[in-house]
Amino acid sequence: MSEAAEFDVVIVGAGVAGALAAGQFAKSGLKVLVLEAGPDTTRDLASYNAHLETFYTASSKGAETPWPPAEGAPQPDGADLFKQEGYFVQRGPHLYGSTYTRTFGGSTLHWLGVSLRMLPEDFELRARHGVGRDWPIGYAALAPWYDRAEHAIGVSADVEEQRYHGLTFTAGYDYPMRRIPPSYSDRVLGAAVNSLEVDLGEERVAVRVRSYPAARNSIPRGDYQPIGALDIGSDGQERSTYIGERCEGNTACTPICPVQAKYNANKTFARADRRHLTLRSQAVASQILFDGVTGAVSGISYKRYDDPRSTSFNEEVATGRVYILAAHAVENAKLLLASGPQSGEGQVGRGLMDHPALYAWGLAPFNVGAFRGPQSSSGIEDFRAGGFRARHAAFRFDIGNDGWRAATGAPDATVIDAVTNQKLFGRQLRTQLADQLSRQVRMSLAVEQLPDPDNRVTIDPAYRDKFGNPRPVIDYRIADYTFEGMAAARKVAARIFRQAGIKDCSRSTAELRFPTAIYDGEEVHYHGMGHFAGTHAMGSDRSNSVVDEFQRSWDHPNLFLLGSGSFATMGTSNPTLTLAALALRTADHIIAKLHDGG
Repeated sequence: MSEAAEFDVVIVGAGVAGALAAGQFAKSGLKVLVLEAGPDTTRDLASYNAHLETFYTASSKGAETPWPPAEGAPQPDGADLFKQEGYFVQRGPHLYGSTYTRTFGGSTLHWLGVSLRMLPEDFELRARHGVGRDWPIGYAALAPWYDRAEHAIGVSADVEEQRYHGLTFTAGYDYPMRRIPPSYSDRVLGAAVNSLEVDLGEERVAVRVRSYPAARNSIPRGDYQPIGALDIGSDGQERSTYIGERCEGNTACTPICPVQAKYNANKTFARADRRHLTLRSQAVASQILFDGVTGAVSGISYKRYDDPRSTSFNEEVATGRVYILAAHAVENAKLLLASGPQSGEGQVGRGLMDHPALYAWGLAPFNVGAFRGPQSSSGIEDFRAGGFRARHAAFRFDIGNDGWRAATGAPDATVIDAVTNQKLFGRQLRTQLADQLSRQVRMSLAVEQLPDPDNRVTIDPAYRDKFGNPRPVIDYRIADYTFEGMAAARKVAARIFRQAGIKDCSRSTAELRFPTAIYDGEEVHYHGMGHFAGTHAMGSDRSNSVVDEFQRSWDHPNLFLLGSGSFATMGTSNPTLTLAALALRTADHIIAKLHDGG
């Protein structure tokens, strides 16, 4: 085992949290090392395009299809969900259906780009509605870092459209780029339902289809310069190309943007001051080394491999003044558990959350232009807040522009059904497909989940990967609070379809491709949204949390855990923007302390 040179900051994980923090540290003159478990095959155009070709030629196109894992950095894959032989050890009683990517750039390589802020009431769920828990900080405390995060990752939206449910913005502020233009199907649906009012318990909620903030390049405001596809020049430095400086409307945002118009964490690394930044890929952190007296971290032991297809590695140690785990909500917890001492009085790994989601799909009465434009560009946010949260979960809808692809596997499944079941061919087949595919409508119904201490990540010596590192063991159960939210979301979706004259096809047996749970005597078919959260929650004291409001470990004074694992609750917003804002806030805190000699 050899020992590496000392750095000011050692970061584990090259996703969005690690990238944003590393960029801030390097800018301030601190010497930074970033360790990434996965391969470095995403930061030049030729290698990125090879991943794109992998996606194009694959028969199954899941979230991880373009991003095959290295032997030493395995990752969950939706294709393994029902096989019980994937990376996750699923102990149930319900399947945890989400995945993430262990490659340089992390899950920003495959995310959709939805960049919603959390609502003010999301930070005060216990105080306002008597459920869940409260954060140690509120919306107002995080708002300045939301502003910075939106510019750092490049978010397209219009402030005036985003003023709802108590969301406020700094005076004179607007997003760095104009909103992604709503698709034709978004406009058609909006025209049909924007006058609709829906009863939700004792509340009457008005429906509005609106564009959501997206980390996809659009028309810039002011002097903002969108970052397109990355390539490495003859000098070895990454730079942006003209490709991808505007979203081109490809319907493959998830799992890979063909032109890199969508943000990924490599764009942040490309802009960082490389004089102070060292990037080390294929370096799997395996153990945190602690000082037995102070509890401070003294180093990170990691396993370095040369060939992603090999199980051979060398062990090295990275040392620094401050250590940051920014790998992932699951990976952070797993690494801390594998290292012995625990923070938060046994709370590491507990409170695992997601947004268990349903699909609603149907046939519009006329051509709505399905399969055109970005995968999704608008949503329905009106059910994210309200007094009903005391009784059941909040929810939001993404409106798809990709027909029934996510729900049934269209257009392939539509063709197979027409040929195999309906026995159509020739002109009849072409007519049927042209008619049906153009009318397909799909909504994704993402439902809030509260932190439950029994939903957790643990490790077990019986389950290890090919490098001998522990695999995550997942205990997961969807509670009645979320099931009731699912039922409410389903009723609202059905009401929206009726208002728009859309034939509801959501009960199709194709839905059985998803995990199944039984609630109130009925089968519920759900899917994960990839929104991991809650495994090292922040809080006001060590009795109920793992980290403080700056994501600093209560028990290890120079250790910080960044990412959505720090979320006390998660509301209904996709977690990336909030974890990005928190990462910038924590980085500023650490920089101030280090420059002051702390």
